[in-house]
Amino acid sequence: MLLALPFCALLAIVTVTDLDRRVIPNRALAAAGATAVAVAAASDPASVPERLAAAALGGGALLPIALARPDGLGMGDVKLVAVIGLYLGAAAAVAVLVAFAGGTVAGAVLLVRAGAAARRHPLPFAPFLAAGGLVGLLFGDSLVHWYVTSMLGGG
Repeated sequence: MLLALPFCALLAIVTVTDLDRRVIPNRALAAAGATAVAVAAASDPASVPERLAAAALGGGALLPIALARPDGLGMGDVKLVAVIGLYLGAAAAVAVLVAFAGGTVAGAVLLVRAGAAARRHPLPFAPFLAAGGLVGLLFGDSLVHWYVTSMLGGG
């Protein structure tokens, strides 16, 4: 897959910068987004509408959360989910579910270990989105296909 290498590079960049500086760089997101659209348009033009829809739905779903709780979920996370949608299409749903599950487990562990003091130190979310992105890249299409055929009765 032509998009795997630039996608993994993006995931590494956002993980390191979010852990180090609590920011997701806009330049990396813009470059990665442009790369995803250009490569998909050249190699698999039929996939572009799905990828654009996944980007809009993913980013759009998280936008109200980021606006309501900017101390919890930042705009960088919203933009990162949109870019993940450009790379993974429908499999971005798997990435987001894995990210939220991982973040929830990590947050619960921190609360148990540190108590209420853990609330003053929010977790960077990009590493969880990156882990979800890797799961989506490796298994997302299979999981989406399984869900559609098994759970929804589609073909």
